[in-house]
Amino acid sequence: MACILKPLQLDCDLCAIVSNSGQMVGQKVGNEIDRYSCIWRMNNAPTKGYEEDVGRMTMIRVVSHTSVPLLLKNPDYFFKEANTTIYVIWGPFRNMRKDGNGIVYNMLKKTVEVYPKAQIYVTTEKRMSYCDGVFKKETGKDRVQSGSYLSTGWFTFILAMDACYGIHVYGMINDTYCKTEGYRKVPYHYYEQGRDECDEYFLHEHALYGGHRFITEKKVFAKWATKHRIIFTHPNWTMS
Repeated sequence: MACILKPLQLDCDLCAIVSNSGQMVGQKVGNEIDRYSCIWRMNNAPTKGYEEDVGRMTMIRVVSHTSVPLLLKNPDYFFKEANTTIYVIWGPFRNMRKDGNGIVYNMLKKTVEVYPKAQIYVTTEKRMSYCDGVFKKETGKDRVQSGSYLSTGWFTFILAMDACYGIHVYGMINDTYCKTEGYRKVPYHYYEQGRDECDEYFLHEHALYGGHRFITEKKVFAKWATKHRIIFTHPNWTMS
């Protein structure tokens, strides 16, 4: 993991990963989340206005290259007020290249000029292909050939398993949730009204090109949870 500045070193004890899912609405676990030694969030999920449910602290924020413009719509909130947060930006090499042609890298460079205390790291090409390799090893599918993009959750999990002694994941549904009777219908994100979460999952899972394989990824997360100290709550996952 190379940074705009230097390689990222993370050493966490117990981590909380907070999902962006509408499952977080009404959970009132904010105080519980804030007690973890490292709190991970994804993309542009806000805490302000949602503290009771999702907590107020953010130690590490993993951000997709496509979500960087969303952070830059509210840069004071993300980079000035929350300047203790470490940002890890992932994306394809074409967007991250440092030769003047990397669109996302250039945006981040300008951000650091305006907010010199911002701690922003970008994934290396090597790290990106490593994450693709893990997907192929776990699913038997080549990510590119299957026409899919890895989710920010995938990158967050791989980073957190390296950095954390134990992980508590809040608000993430498992791979069978959307097929269970009477499941809780919620928006895809807790911070905006939009398509139902399960509708979004099915749409992505079956997209011929450009979708995230959320359901496939959740199967892999369940497998990892049998080998690592990972628990899922709100909703609870039962591990076989």
